[in-house]
Amino acid sequence: FHVFEDGVQQTIKYFNRETQNPLLMGITLDTSNSARRQLTFEKDAAIEFAFTMLQGRSSKNQIFVQTYDAQSSVVQDFTNDPDLLNEKIQELKAGGGKALYDAIFSACREKMMKAGNPEENRRVLVVISDGLDVQSTHTIEEAISMARRAETMIYTIGNAAYGYTNTGDVNLVKMADATGGAPFFPLRTSPGADMGTGYISHGTIGETSQNKGLGAETGTYSAQRGIQLADALEAISRQLNEQYNLGYTPARTALDGTYRTIRVESTHRNMTMRWKPGYFAAVE
Repeated sequence: FHVFEDGVQQTIKYFNRETQNPLLMGITLDTSNSARRQLTFEKDAAIEFAFTMLQGRSSKNQIFVQTYDAQSSVVQDFTNDPDLLNEKIQELKAGGGKALYDAIFSACREKMMKAGNPEENRRVLVVISDGLDVQSTHTIEEAISMARRAETMIYTIGNAAYGYTNTGDVNLVKMADATGGAPFFPLRTSPGADMGTGYISHGTIGETSQNKGLGAETGTYSAQRGIQLADALEAISRQLNEQYNLGYTPARTALDGTYRTIRVESTHRNMTMRWKPGYFAAVE
């Protein structure tokens, strides 16, 4: 591996498997009017993700749940109790406008920035949304900047329906790529396993209650749609549990508050890497 800061190659000091630092995660759910039809699937997938990330792992891992429409709200603070998260998520209802950027800005400033030393935990915000915003007072650039200051990687999951061109997808890609996360679009294709995107292992979503009372064709479609959302979250959980630490001491030592970009390269071919894209060199 080779590491570059602002284009200058750095000397790598250590490299090890990431197993110690706990995960501090936020799940941001779109509860606006436009997400009403998707909300059942979103809730089931989020609950499954919470159980996956908290069961059988260190109790130091914690998750908070945030919703947004015209305003954002933290409906459950950081907790390592999956049953409590299940209860809060199940209570969610849709309604209102859409202020995505404000929600991300608030989650990073109010939750992640106050979550202790970033060197002692990993910070991830999972956003399930169509990427559209019509009411935020903050811009997408301001949301990204706050995520960077809070050392938070954003993983986005597009919830736009099958067969539709969604102009918000570009925003989901931009926020994920700019913070070292990844965008997922599980509903772009018709139901079925898609080996190209890695959604091979289908998770179990309770009893897929949304399937009950529906005709065979419609019910299968609905259940499969929920499964694909869960598979996207499962793919994120795999990435978060397969991370490595690669460290260096910056050759440029001045703490002048500027943003330093990071680039990681590898001599191995056919390998996809994601890394923190940079940091603010501040005294704090």
